[in-house]
Amino acid sequence: MKTKHLYAATGITGKIGGILARTLLPANQPVRAVVRNADKGALWAAEGCEVVPAAMDDEVALTAAFKGAEAVFVLPPPNFDPEPGFPEAHAFATATRNALVAANVSKVVYLSTIGAQATAENLLTQHAISEEIFRALPIPVTVLRPAWFMENSSWDVAAARDNGVIPSFLEPLDKPVPMVATIDIGHTAAWLLQETWAGHRIVELEGPHRVTPHEIATTFSKVLGRPVRAEVVPR
Repeated sequence: MKTKHLYAATGITGKIGGILARTLLPANQPVRAVVRNADKGALWAAEGCEVVPAAMDDEVALTAAFKGAEAVFVLPPPNFDPEPGFPEAHAFATATRNALVAANVSKVVYLSTIGAQATAENLLTQHAISEEIFRALPIPVTVLRPAWFMENSSWDVAAARDNGVIPSFLEPLDKPVPMVATIDIGHTAAWLLQETWAGHRIVELEGPHRVTPHEIATTFSKVLGRPVRAEVVPR
């Protein structure tokens, strides 16, 4: 019989965190849902999770939330309009790192992103900052870097249907881009969380086939029965 371990998961109310929890629970592994608002954890309490409220920059609350957990899944709060210098990312990562140490957690999986290693400053720099701060942890750390989410294309349905044009932040339009489905990210994160490893490692995750923006537009065209093209979003 597989040994039971308590796993604490942040970001559980989102897609990836939810998939992770729904992978662990059927395997008879206890899950503690770490949520910013206890009301948002009601669904997970009904599914059998212990629910503990904690803001992601509250070191004391996070320490209490992580206490007793064998491993923690850390999903950073999204921030699409950070202050100069990314103080929010520094505050989140520092509080989380300190809480992991204080709670005596055995290992952690941090959800980063492909491109976090880029040297040019951009929104992904927030992940680079967190990765760097987590490197100081004296416990095994897995940094999971998934590719571009396939589900991002769902935002283009209306534009493709109504205008025959999908805006693309990916360029050039004929360059194959690594992509992955969120369900695969959640399943992989759950699997990694249950592994035993030493030190710090980076795991990159992508689907079996890279896709160009032109190919996405062609697929929309076939499904909708009308011409659809991709256009680069001006920067």
